Amino acid sequence: MNNTDYMIRGTAADGQVRAFAAVSTNLAEKARQIHGTSPVVTAALGRLLTGSAMMGCMMKGDKDILTVIVKGDGPMEGMTVTADSKGNVKGYPYNPLVLIPAKANGKLDVGGAVGAGTMTVVKDLGLKEPYVGQVELVNGEIAEDLTYYFAASEQVPSAVGLGVLMDKENFVKQAGGFVIQMMPGASEEVIAGIEEKLSGIQSVTQMLEAGMTPEDMISFILEGFDPEIMERTELAFSCNCSYDRMAKALISLGEKELESLAAEGEPIEIKCQFCGSAYTFTPEDIAEMLEAARK
Repeated sequence: MNNTDYMIRGTAADGQVRAFAAVSTNLAEKARQIHGTSPVVTAALGRLLTGSAMMGCMMKGDKDILTVIVKGDGPMEGMTVTADSKGNVKGYPYNPLVLIPAKANGKLDVGGAVGAGTMTVVKDLGLKEPYVGQVELVNGEIAEDLTYYFAASEQVPSAVGLGVLMDKENFVKQAGGFVIQMMPGASEEVIAGIEEKLSGIQSVTQMLEAGMTPEDMISFILEGFDPEIMERTELAFSCNCSYDRMAKALISLGEKELESLAAEGEPIEIKCQFCGSAYTFTPEDIAEMLEAARK
């Protein structure tokens, strides 16, 4: 397994194209370990974590936060992922233990696990109101759904490729992806040339299995269009939960709920949905929170 997950950002065709490519094997495996996911859920969550990490790095501000929520009528029900602009990403599936038959070609049926539904993208850019875009899922396979989101919600023609490959022991063997986007004013010639290149591309996991790095993927996809690498960002599954954050969440429940918890006189344990960290609050802690909530 590669030691470091990272993504690169580049441009091509004199700025008519921008490109992102990532290797995310370690963070996808960490998510699998934290949530104990079945192979098909590992693939779904790994794809969304990878795509969201790249989307997070498209944001400019240090405090910008991106949240992507997938809700479907399949047995997995959905998942939530958040990412920042510095390569930190975290996420959780609503039902981690789904087991369904593989597709006819032997691949994991991510679309079948997710089902029909919606993808909602929330960007908190520090403005009064966050930006919210929502689209219907195309097929629940995540890459095509993100491609459709970019076109429908952000009016940016894009091609998204995402892949997660499991080994025989159901550990994550490879994970990664790419996003190729046409900038406003891109010529028909460039668009047609890139579309032709993309149509001949094998899967992301095949490229990774062949030993290709994110730089190699960009060079390969944009060959002939003078690709230029601009920036590299390390990626990690990283959660910023803390005792204080959980305490604030408890206080936000309001007086009534806190009174009922205080009346029970028992310590309570709260687990972070994203990373599984557990935080214990004693009856005395809850009494203090109740006092704070009443102020």
